[in-house]
Amino acid sequence: MTKIAVFGANGRMGKVLCEAAASSAGNQLVGAYVRAGNDLIGTNVKNVVNSTNTDITFTDESLCFENVEVAIDFTLPAGMRNHLASALDSKTPMVIGTTGLSDQDMQALKEAAKHIPIVFARNYSVGVNLLLNLVQTAATKLGDDLDIEIFEAHHRHKIDAPSGTALAIGEAIAEAKEWDHDDVAVYDRSQVEKVKSQNEIGYSVLRGGDIVGEHTAYFATSGERLELTHKASSRMTFALGAVRAAGWLKNKPAGLYDMQDVLDLK
Repeated sequence: MTKIAVFGANGRMGKVLCEAAASSAGNQLVGAYVRAGNDLIGTNVKNVVNSTNTDITFTDESLCFENVEVAIDFTLPAGMRNHLASALDSKTPMVIGTTGLSDQDMQALKEAAKHIPIVFARNYSVGVNLLLNLVQTAATKLGDDLDIEIFEAHHRHKIDAPSGTALAIGEAIAEAKEWDHDDVAVYDRSQVEKVKSQNEIGYSVLRGGDIVGEHTAYFATSGERLELTHKASSRMTFALGAVRAAGWLKNKPAGLYDMQDVLDLK
């Protein structure tokens, strides 16, 4: 039994994470944390979340980590920084799915992982993590006479662009091609009047409606095109992956892990 707490438990993803932690076998939801002053503090979680397998209430995040074995955080970068500091103080393992992190944030994760075990992934879907392996195979087997583009679509409320998952796909391709991702990534061609280079990875973004998440890697050569696509229809896909990671992380030594480790895909 893994005792799990969720930060940002009142958000769209936070509620689904609470449901997944409370409903999945072998886990127990013991903490549903929200910001100080939130109207939900003191409210029973089962009155808000689609699960009757819990009897805890929403709690001020400043009172966190009592009786917690692993904490899950899919909040914004500023919140994640504060939660990571609290986790370090209490030596609590963390599963982090926050996207839009800066280089400084990533360095902070690496430093924290010297003291506590952390799983960090831009996407916790099993399908997406299989996709990361598939795009590497395509990048190496299709040769160099190739145009590579990544398209992603999300709901209108998503702030960061390209998505963390799109960047993870691009980084996987760059690794397979032995490229430096930062050197080959192209995010905007509006001010560039030249033919596309085949030594680059282009990104395109759509934001609209309630799209949960769609990602496609395009490998285009003369006469044919390979498209590798993942479409998520429910946030529960990501939540169950995060809960699976939490169970895997329990009792692991300090270190920075990802879903490839959790799924034994390396």
